[in-house]
Amino acid sequence: MTKPADLVGAAPGGGASEEELRALAARLRVPFLPAADIPEIVPLVERLSAKYLRHYVACPVAVEGDTVTVATVDPERVELLDDLRQTTGLRVKLCVAPAEAILAAVERTYEAATPLQRIVDDMEPGALRPEAEESDADIGLLRDMASEAPVVRLVNLLLEEALARDASDIHIEPFEDTLRVRYRIDGLLYEVESPPRALQAALTSRIKIMAELDIAERRLPQDGRIRVTAHGRRVDIRVSTVPTIHGESIVMRLLDRSSVFLPFDRLGFAPRVAERFQGLIQRPHGIVLVTGPTGSGKTTTLYAALDKINATDRKIITVEDPVEYQLRGVNQIPVRPKIGLGFAAGLRHIVRQDPDVIMVGEIRDLETAEIAIQAALTGHLVFSTLHTNDAPGAVTRLQDMGCEPYLVASVLSGVLAQRLVRRICPACRAPDHPDPADLLGIGVTDGTGVDLYRGKGCDECLGTGYRGRTGIYELFRLTDDARSLILGKAPTAEIRRHAIDRGMTTLREDGWAKACAGITTVEEILRVTQEDA
Repeated sequence: MTKPADLVGAAPGGGASEEELRALAARLRVPFLPAADIPEIVPLVERLSAKYLRHYVACPVAVEGDTVTVATVDPERVELLDDLRQTTGLRVKLCVAPAEAILAAVERTYEAATPLQRIVDDMEPGALRPEAEESDADIGLLRDMASEAPVVRLVNLLLEEALARDASDIHIEPFEDTLRVRYRIDGLLYEVESPPRALQAALTSRIKIMAELDIAERRLPQDGRIRVTAHGRRVDIRVSTVPTIHGESIVMRLLDRSSVFLPFDRLGFAPRVAERFQGLIQRPHGIVLVTGPTGSGKTTTLYAALDKINATDRKIITVEDPVEYQLRGVNQIPVRPKIGLGFAAGLRHIVRQDPDVIMVGEIRDLETAEIAIQAALTGHLVFSTLHTNDAPGAVTRLQDMGCEPYLVASVLSGVLAQRLVRRICPACRAPDHPDPADLLGIGVTDGTGVDLYRGKGCDECLGTGYRGRTGIYELFRLTDDARSLILGKAPTAEIRRHAIDRGMTTLREDGWAKACAGITTVEEILRVTQEDA
């Protein structure tokens, strides 16, 4: 830590006595601030680095509305007032204070700084000025700023903290006066400490350089990819930039290859559902679908299913967007839309490769659906995903695409709907007494005699009460009666009632079982399920 006394002698006005400083303040008609009145921790650390404050021997002591009061030893220094106005974006009032007291306050403040504040502290005076973020900034200047050590360290810090918190996405969003950074953890967004707004251009340029994007193009959306290794983990980062009225918004999706894959027995299936789903994926032919919204774990379930049935006597081929995890012994094809290799084209060529099992990342259109159905009709086992709210809804979705009911009825073996719920943090788990209305919301009329839990929030779970996620599931197996309903073009609600009457466990019922087991909470079940589930 720099000692204030070491800096005083070299500072302009630093050797002046208190009497001399009081006389200076009186002559200039500005207040004199005794050392005892300087705050322990100075404000505006997000806009003013320690290097900047040491340079001017100045520190902010109060902020009221749009005005900041700054203590200095040299209020006659012409460039100080203008520089402070530009850097803070506020009106500035000056007062006089002893140099040693000013520098001591600066050192106290930045000694207690967070890692992000320390990076900002290392930046040169002037680096945080508003003009550094102007949309017409020189491209060469942006490239230089993006290559400077503090900016490189800043991006690395954001990535390291996101990975340490097991975040799936990083959101960097510019607004008029602020730059907001949020991490998506266990499916929800959490705001974290953000860099100064003036660093937005340099931060964006650094990320675009890493993703091999055009830093000069700020009017159009761009997509890129970064590959990093952190703490022995290989992580693919998909980068998306979109222009907004205040600058480019960036989302980085962190694809940790080690976390995409889970063994089948760690997916969180109830024993009966696990047994029945294994029966479906062991069949020689047919279509097995996994449904749910984006981010509900569908790909992880499909990988676990493929791993479960993977054997030397089976040829398995996949077509994916992108390949998120490499499965040993499985031929995996990434789609490349720019050269015409989409899901449908990939699937069309896969069937000529003599596969036993085919996995298509998603059925997005009629062409892909028809090729998948044809593959199943010719003796292949096909896995894929759809976006539907529940398992029986997949039937209606395929028919809405244009698939004939008789084809759907003949090839569809089963549909697994799923959601991800957050797990209660084991470090702060405590008894819970949910609102009866919440219990009623998931179909529970009497929760007496059941021990339920919730997380109180602790350091282990960052105060959220949750740590990690698990799945809740709804498995619809097609019976002859269900096929008859499909042939008769029965509505989804009727097919659903039939499935429940035949013993299908709904998403909410599976969620309630996990709440009773102390794994999750009633609030989580309500959050991720539909009202008609």
